[in-house]
Amino acid sequence: MSNDQSYHFETLAIRTGQERSQFGEHSEALYLTSSFVFSNAAEAAALFSGEREGFIYSRFTNPTVTLFQERLAALEGADACIATASGMAAILATAMALLQSGDHIVAARGIFGASQTLFATILPKFGVTTSFVSGCDPDDFAKALKPNTKLIFIETPSNPLTEVQDIARLARLAHEAGALLAVDNCFCTPALQRPIEFGADLVIHSATKHLDGQGRVLGGAICGPKALIEEIFKFMRTAGPTLSPFNAWVILKGLETLKLRVEAQSAHALELARRLEAHTAIERVFYPGLPSHPQHALAMRQQAAGGAIVSFEVKGGREAAWRVIDHCRLLSITANLGDVKTTITHPATTTHGRLTPEARASAGITEGLVRVAVGLEAVADIERDLLRGLSLC
Repeated sequence: MSNDQSYHFETLAIRTGQERSQFGEHSEALYLTSSFVFSNAAEAAALFSGEREGFIYSRFTNPTVTLFQERLAALEGADACIATASGMAAILATAMALLQSGDHIVAARGIFGASQTLFATILPKFGVTTSFVSGCDPDDFAKALKPNTKLIFIETPSNPLTEVQDIARLARLAHEAGALLAVDNCFCTPALQRPIEFGADLVIHSATKHLDGQGRVLGGAICGPKALIEEIFKFMRTAGPTLSPFNAWVILKGLETLKLRVEAQSAHALELARRLEAHTAIERVFYPGLPSHPQHALAMRQQAAGGAIVSFEVKGGREAAWRVIDHCRLLSITANLGDVKTTITHPATTTHGRLTPEARASAGITEGLVRVAVGLEAVADIERDLLRGLSLC
């Protein structure tokens, strides 16, 4: 089945792209091979030159990886997709393929810590600079634009404060400036939000998170127009930040249950956020599904639900935050998210620990902030685990 948007999301997530071999397998085949054999020298030459389509070498062509790419493109409503070894590899590949020395990026300051580090310390070595914008007002992005701005990069909702950006307005702003808009859709996935429908050019994923859904493997992907994806493919083919066939196969199985999982996790997260908002030891809860969230109305226009990430600020700073984390017996203390198992972390010393104190403060990452990625356990059990430490704050 091809990328046929007449099918519903659940059907696309299960059926898109599968072609059975001569054995008639029902589950997707896993092609664990480094290279592919040609029938003769002429065929090899035609494949390497691009005159014929086919599989050559698993660094850049593999049937299992191709199937994952086709399926995710269908789910995002994109023309094409290129898979990478991780989410950060996807962001790096996008920048290296589409930008050059002298180009400029405008990025939201609230993006993931590793993304900030990439833009602030690594890309400048290649002559690409970034202006970070605080807040969610599109006018702030407009003020940061320069004649050489080629990319606006956002994460919506953001990690970990769940800030929500107006995708449609930023897409118009980018296009009027001759730039591209790239959206990190890790928190929502296409099950809740499809940025291309709002005008985004590129959608970036850490497939390690919700797309896999069980914390098993690393992966990344970029979805977008065929012309842009072909440019990124050229970089990926040469530089080699490749998604392995095995990881692609695992994530394919995750896509089959993506909508069920994310919708259930979102429902759990909303219930947990409501309960935490009433706790006296908590200064503030960050969750787009709550009416108290500054961008709640925008989130409900762009997203089908609030997502699975609930962050909250504990009164008492790091000591209190660590007390909550250390008293958990059920929740997994790990920085990963999107798992069926609920995870908990202290962003200031983990995901955003490499940032300077000034950069963390500017991004709103306080010492009392705790991030919970809600899984599929009973909400009452998740709450009870958190209350064990909160009762001591």
